[in-house]
Amino acid sequence: MEIKHRENDSRGMFFIENDKGIIGELTYHKNEGSVLTIDHTEVKREMENQGIGSSLVKKSVEYARENDLKIHPLCPFAEVQFDIHKSYSDVRA
Repeated sequence: MEIKHRENDSRGMFFIENDKGIIGELTYHKNEGSVLTIDHTEVKREMENQGIGSSLVKKSVEYARENDLKIHPLCPFAEVQFDIHKSYSDVRA
């Protein structure tokens, strides 16, 4: 599944869609000092437990690394993913 990215001056989202629309999304807002705060992660109920949410968090980490950013995982799901994947600690704010 292709993860897409949309962003404006202060907000952004990573998302996956199919012919029925968006099936998973991770939203964030940009803070001062190049920090992205992940504030929401959601996957359609019928698509849960397929690794979609985890893939969205992983993509946000890759994006942060590529753009010299840090991430504050405010969303509980993202916070758990950061706790599980110690390799994400280099971008954790």
